[in-house]
Amino acid sequence: MASSSALPVLQVQALCFAFADQPPLFTDWSMGLTAGVTRLVGDTGSGKTTLLRLLAGELRGGGQLTLNGRRLDADPVAYRQQLCWFDPRDPAWDALTPGGLMDAQRCLHPALDEAAWQRHLHGFDLLPHLAKPLYALSTGSRRKTGLAVALAAGASLTLLDEPTAGLDTASVAYLLRVLADVAQAARGPDRPDRPPQALLLTSHPALESVLQAGVIQLPDHPLGG
Repeated sequence: MASSSALPVLQVQALCFAFADQPPLFTDWSMGLTAGVTRLVGDTGSGKTTLLRLLAGELRGGGQLTLNGRRLDADPVAYRQQLCWFDPRDPAWDALTPGGLMDAQRCLHPALDEAAWQRHLHGFDLLPHLAKPLYALSTGSRRKTGLAVALAAGASLTLLDEPTAGLDTASVAYLLRVLADVAQAARGPDRPDRPPQALLLTSHPALESVLQAGVIQLPDHPLGG
């Protein structure tokens, strides 16, 4: 019997999408995403962020998306409950402290790992900022807050768009260690108490050293998003 970590966490079948009055970004595009860390690479305009938004159900395209047996079109609530995707730069979060942002995500992800959250607060040097609303944080600290929450959420699928952008050197090093732990866990023995977890991230060259479940290369699109 195949290891559960080798089975697709996410299956994409015949995905199609185009913005109005633009050529298609995706036409009959399929892939399977297994547990661990997968890098999404492509030139500017190839559709990396658009693909993340499609996988999150934020944009609607043709085709079928299935996350741990839950189809987005048939059961969108159950599909999205297994997925962590949010933009910490969204003005909707402005008034929240880092703890408030975590509380908001805990409602969506009851498996959120409190111990991991505390580790990430230390690792990203966020403890001095716990009482500050997000609008008062620097771009880098706000992004680190989002990463701390997302990496602790315990979702089956976590989508990260350019996670190293705006991070200081120490924070990039800490992120690399966390991603390496996720990659190693995916290669270890099955854990019946912990469902397989997949991270898909648009990647900076600094992340190439992480043990990867795979690399998804998108073709260039001159007018893509």
